[in-house]
Amino acid sequence: MEFTFTQDQIAFRDSVSRFLMTEAAPEMLREIWDTDTGRSPELRSKIAEQGLMALSVPEAEGGLGLGDVDWVLMTQELGYYAIPDSLTDTAYVAAGLLAALPEGHAARAAWLPRVVDGSARIAVGHPINPWVADAHLADLLLLPHATPQGLEVHAVPASAVQVQTERSIDASRRLGQVHWQAGDATRIADAATGQALWNAALERGALAVAGQLVGLAQRMLDMTVDYAGQRKQFGKPIGAFQAVKHHLADVFTAIEFAKPVLYRAAAALASGDVSTSARISHAKLVCGEAALLAARKGIQVHGAMGYTWEVDLQMFMKRAWALNAAWGDRAFHQQRLGNALLADAAPLGPGATFH
Repeated sequence: MEFTFTQDQIAFRDSVSRFLMTEAAPEMLREIWDTDTGRSPELRSKIAEQGLMALSVPEAEGGLGLGDVDWVLMTQELGYYAIPDSLTDTAYVAAGLLAALPEGHAARAAWLPRVVDGSARIAVGHPINPWVADAHLADLLLLPHATPQGLEVHAVPASAVQVQTERSIDASRRLGQVHWQAGDATRIADAATGQALWNAALERGALAVAGQLVGLAQRMLDMTVDYAGQRKQFGKPIGAFQAVKHHLADVFTAIEFAKPVLYRAAAALASGDVSTSARISHAKLVCGEAALLAARKGIQVHGAMGYTWEVDLQMFMKRAWALNAAWGDRAFHQQRLGNALLADAAPLGPGATFH
């Protein structure tokens, strides 16, 4: 069995990294954070021109038809550069939900091509999230409606919703409470099929957040290493002191232990593994721990100045704090993982890794 990424996947990741390195410098992020919308239409357009919006869209609708394993590399880069855009909500979660509709479905045919060319922003509301990201900017909102049989899927145009904005510690992550009325005209999947679609959306959303958290952790570690090599005390860089080295080593270890858990979760989702929910919850937990540890150790090394606006660390730290609770908080994922581990005949042990 092959446990490594293909050369094409690695080349794809590297090309995305080079693109974002140029287009998403920290100075640009600050400018976007200060805008009224927290978004940059120019950046969104460039992302679409690179084909990044088309990754999950089937080839029949003009996309690339790539899968979850490809996305797991992409999300790490989005986290590493703290991209101020809800790219994964539209291009991964929403596109995956729409692509699961039958071929020829009106919503699928109308919206997936617009995802590809970047002309549509689709917000996704899920019961696991108390607020909807980018609801104030969305052209379309995919929203759940609870029935005794399960959750329906409704595609609601922006003109049919009222959005009450909510403040977030991450100034580029704009959230909103959405008020709307369910009806036959907006229903695109009934409860019989909608519940499965929402379950799959939860897994994709949690996996996307886990990948971004790993990227954020790596970026905060790299920034802290750079700072420790420049800041001097007693005539030498603080990175030469053993206590600082231990802080950085702890973060590095947490990241390296989180990556294989993340990749295994992506493989489970891609293959329809029965253990997908448990593995994604495991990934969300360990990736969140790595990001929070990187933030805490980064502040310890930077000192109080790490919280200030002038230091880049604060942007990545705030993004990690915000994403850690998105698509299921720690209690939710601990419960899911605990249920799987304590279930009768649970497949445990090294031999069950790829059971």
